[in-house]
Formats: sequence, C-alpha cells, structure tokens
Amino acid sequence: MSATTADPTWTITELSAEFAVTLRTIRHYEDLGLLSPERRGTARVFHPRDRVRLALILRGRRLGFSLDEIATIVNMYDAEPGEAGQLRYLLEQIDVRRADLEQRRSDIEQTLTDLAEVERRCRADLATLQG
Repeated sequence: MSATTADPTWTITELSAEFAVTLRTIRHYEDLGLLSPERRGTARVFHPRDRVRLALILRGRRLGFSLDEIATIVNMYDAEPGEAGQLRYLLEQIDVRRADLEQRRSDIEQTLTDLAEVERRCRADLATLQG
C-alpha cells in the first residue's frame, strides 16, 4: 500500500499480488469500466473504491456471475436505486444462480444414475458372454 493514511492507494502490481490476479486481468476490468484508477502519467493509482470493486468483481466471478451481471451490481451502488436496489438485484441474481446450480446438480445425479445402470447391464452381459 502506498501514500498517506488519509487516502491509501495501491499500484496495479500491489493489487495483482494481493488478489492473486494478473495485471492483464486488472487492465481488462479497467477497459470494461469496472475499475477506474487515477492516472499519474503512465502509472495507474488505485484508491480504496477500486480495491473494494476489485474484491467484489472477483467474488462475483467465484460465484459464477458474468462480468455484465457483476457490472450491473457494482455500478448500482453509485447510481439509483442505490444500495437497496443493488441488494435486491443481487438477491434476484443469487436465486437465478442457485436454481441453475440445483438443476445442474440434478442433471449430474441423473447422469450418474444412468451410467450406473449402463455399467450394470454391461457387466451382466459380459458375465453371460464369458460364461
């Protein structure tokens, strides 16, 4: 962390190391408008707001949200309907994501059941053929 205690700042390298992401990833999020560091010449200077947004972006990615969904969520904080709207939207997206994951789990369980049945039949047929 750099600068004064009143306004801590970070370099792109510091954030990259702290969050275990590449410089390219951070620049990509900046290109998408998800991060907006201050420019001092060619150097990027990240403020606490950028650091929080990066943490939220990475958390959203871990939860399986698209960058468009993450952008909607993090940008709502600064605009109408503000934090309450952001939280309502996030809850809706959590419901959608959860339903998708539950369906995938159900599909996987059905596939495993189907595979077990095919395996059982193959073993029975093999046993019959062998003897």
